[in-house]
Amino acid sequence: MRKISNVFYITIGLIILAVGYGVIAADSFEAVTTSIKSFVSSSFGWYYMLLLSFLLLLSIFVIFSPVGKIRLGKDADRPSFSTITWIAMLFSAGMGIGLVFYGAAEPLSHYAINPATAEPNTDAAFKEAMRYSFFHWGFHVWAMYGIVALSLAYFQFRKGEPGLISATLKPIFGKKMEGPWGVLIDVLAVFATAFGVATSLGFGAVQINAGLNYLFGFTIGFTSQLIIIGIVTVLFIMSAWSGLSKGIKYLSNTNLILALALLGFVLILGPTLLIFDIFTDSLGGYFANIVSMSFRTAPLNASHRDWMDTWTIFYWAWWISWAPFVSMFIARVSKGRTIREFMVVVMLAPTLLSAIWFSAFGTTAINAQKEGLADLASASTELTIFEMFNTMPLSFVISVFAVFLIASFFITSADSATFVLGMQSTYGSLTPPNSVKIIWGVIQSAIAIILLSVNGLTALQNTIIIAALPFSFIILLMIISLIKALKGEVPKKKKVNVSERK
Repeated sequence: MRKISNVFYITIGLIILAVGYGVIAADSFEAVTTSIKSFVSSSFGWYYMLLLSFLLLLSIFVIFSPVGKIRLGKDADRPSFSTITWIAMLFSAGMGIGLVFYGAAEPLSHYAINPATAEPNTDAAFKEAMRYSFFHWGFHVWAMYGIVALSLAYFQFRKGEPGLISATLKPIFGKKMEGPWGVLIDVLAVFATAFGVATSLGFGAVQINAGLNYLFGFTIGFTSQLIIIGIVTVLFIMSAWSGLSKGIKYLSNTNLILALALLGFVLILGPTLLIFDIFTDSLGGYFANIVSMSFRTAPLNASHRDWMDTWTIFYWAWWISWAPFVSMFIARVSKGRTIREFMVVVMLAPTLLSAIWFSAFGTTAINAQKEGLADLASASTELTIFEMFNTMPLSFVISVFAVFLIASFFITSADSATFVLGMQSTYGSLTPPNSVKIIWGVIQSAIAIILLSVNGLTALQNTIIIAALPFSFIILLMIISLIKALKGEVPKKKKVNVSERK
């Protein structure tokens, strides 16, 4: 245990305090965190909108700037994973399970329940629903992940620093990052990662439970969810134990294959022509409206602002809170790529996959609602996708397939997080000890189980959203530090005087 840093012990203490509060005073915990979350959303929504837009613009600049040729590693380093496997890892760790959970439910909500600006159940709401789904899961998110991951990968593989958030700030603060201030930053990152993944475990268990109930009549409740989390915990710890090049690599490839197969089912068995028409039209709408959507805060319309707080600003804060985990994992598997290749693929591949996914699942769900095939709008979020499958041929087969995909994404996200938590609590080690990974795996599952037992997942989700605000300031410092370091990499043009020209 000598390799374990103080970050591990401090974070464990904070987790015990937070979970203890959630168990002893569940209602109070939820009320307090909801109040703080509402304050942050209403007071800092403008800041989140500007921050994500700035990160997108910065990412585009980096792609076309001279630093794009710099390799994330030594000049002779080359990627450890094939491009397809790399993309599969990005997709699986970043938001794979979220797409299954919200792929049909989010566009349907924007269309039939609570549109951004249009009237519900109208063609305008249909177009707006798809456009905002693309927006919430598109370039802004992956630009943010990409910039944070770029900073981590650059300092880790190019400069030989440990794989820690605090290490990326050394060009600004120097050796102070090796003391208490560095520990504080890393504790925040580990805390956000542990609670963020625990929340995902809880919601993933709820959706798997709902799917098994829908298909086989399994009882919905804490006991079933406890069994699901127990089985998944064993599987993802086994995967994390085997390391990046085996378990996580194979699971990520499997996820991509299963996801593309499920997507193929929906494209073929759903309203195929309408899906492709909507995809093309929505992609154009996304690009045409991306500037206005990027800076929209609806300051003079209370109902529109409520929608912004509930959806866009919530998403921006949620993605920021996941940045320590997702970006660190992306950085870890990206050694050897050039900065240009890295940023282009990280921004483009997941955005395009997400757009196609929402086009297929969102269009199928909305079309079923419009045609009266099912009242999907009244279904719970975790059941929406299964109710949608029920309107299609081979519904049982597709639903079983979906449950396997959810479980696979579930396991991959958890074992990726376990690996990252191991890195962050062992001084940035690229190969954290298996004992540490096992401890973190058990802790994540324990958090999810305990808070599921007292209906505390909403409060936990609120806590993560709140943690996003201080971490957003760390992201800004990481950018300043990265720019400062990259300046030394760009060759300066030699001035040629007049006499030399002659």
